[in-house]
Amino acid sequence: MRNPAADDGAAIREFLSSLADALAGSAEPPVKAMETRIRGAVDAAGADMDRMPRRLPACSYLPAAIATARAASGAIARLMDAFAALEPQLCWYCRTTTGPHASDNWADGHANAVIIGPNGVRSRPGLQIGISLLAPHVRYPDHSHPPEEVYLALSSGRFQHGTAPWFEPGIGGTFHNVPNITHAMASGAAPFLAIWCLWSAGASRH
Repeated sequence: MRNPAADDGAAIREFLSSLADALAGSAEPPVKAMETRIRGAVDAAGADMDRMPRRLPACSYLPAAIATARAASGAIARLMDAFAALEPQLCWYCRTTTGPHASDNWADGHANAVIIGPNGVRSRPGLQIGISLLAPHVRYPDHSHPPEEVYLALSSGRFQHGTAPWFEPGIGGTFHNVPNITHAMASGAAPFLAIWCLWSAGASRH
């Protein structure tokens, strides 16, 4: 007989392990530190979170975004396989507060989901991991939060943080946001997908 709890545990361990491997290519110290935290969380105890799986209209772009990521490299393809196994369990949500410079279509053109953390699949103290999906031609509002953050880009898209100009990490690219820095992201002609990892004693959702 199938044991859902055991299956979910194996799926989340594979996701965390493959995410750590995908971050391993970065030499940036904050990204390496996040990789170490994620590896430490692979076999850590964590409670099942109380959630109701849900998809939003923007999730119609998810298959195309996953297919683009899978074609990039072996490490990203493995990560996407692990994510695809977990995705039916996720509760996708929209950001409820706006901010400066958001595109007019951003409210219906984005979806976020927590994988590790509140309303996610599992909990890990101090660590929150989620994913953001943007439909084509969507500009996410400027926002900030106290936890430091590492992004892993899974498709083409642009980021901006602080006073730095917009930049595109490329598929498999990473970068770090210091606590409370203002940042934003935007898609182009294709849907945009990125994983974010927050670290603090009290991580807050996007």
